[in-house]
Amino acid sequence: MTSLDKPTQDAGQSPPDGRREDDGQVHDSRTVTEAALFEAFGGIRGMVETVLPGLIFVTIFTINKDLHLSAIAALAVSVVMLVVRLLRKDTVKHAFSGVFGVAFGVVFAMFTGNAKDFYLPGMLYTLGLALAYIITTLAGVPLIGLMLGPVFKENLSWRTRNPGRKKAYTKASWAWGLILLAKCAILFPLYWWADTTQLGWVLVILKIPPFLLAVWLTWVFLAKAPPPIDVFAEMEAAEKAEEAAKAEREGNVAEADEPAAGRHRRG
Repeated sequence: MTSLDKPTQDAGQSPPDGRREDDGQVHDSRTVTEAALFEAFGGIRGMVETVLPGLIFVTIFTINKDLHLSAIAALAVSVVMLVVRLLRKDTVKHAFSGVFGVAFGVVFAMFTGNAKDFYLPGMLYTLGLALAYIITTLAGVPLIGLMLGPVFKENLSWRTRNPGRKKAYTKASWAWGLILLAKCAILFPLYWWADTTQLGWVLVILKIPPFLLAVWLTWVFLAKAPPPIDVFAEMEAAEKAEEAAKAEREGNVAEADEPAAGRHRRG
């Protein structure tokens, strides 16, 4: 059949209902994926809270080379951002992790007296996270799936019941692991060979772009994957079905008891 023989759709004609429904499902799936990733990784505010303490530290240290002032200012900014979240009753997990990360850096740098050590705990955490992504993926339980499963209300159902999503989580975990490893390959040589200000500014520059790349790749992989299985909805449906079956059994027992009660009265 040539292209002229194939049925065509008029420009003003609406697509079939099935196609509109499929397009709507795809759009809904991508919207849910975007919202879940935004929630899981903190969004724009989470990125600001991640970058700002390090930016404050390196800016002050570049100006006056005062380790104590730089460290205290970075920690103070982290605490202020946490307090703001608490006052606004927002999610505080990203702010808490930021405070702990900065506090570890401050304590370590104060203990050694080397300003570069302010960045070392975060660098080691990045390396450990990269290895965790890769090791869990090789083990068949990709870390990104463990993190996002509860967000998508699918928990671990993707491991055995949704192979398409498991494949997507595997690709995403590989992406996160390799991107973070590449970041470490840049930072650790700088830790040994560069001075504090050079290392600090490179760290600030490398905070957001690798993160955005990894999040974008995660969205690409998950947007093309089958939709998640809502295990919470399944459990609620199972509970309702069990309650309905129980009510039906009780009703049948009551109906069966009525004739027997009538015969007893007649006797």
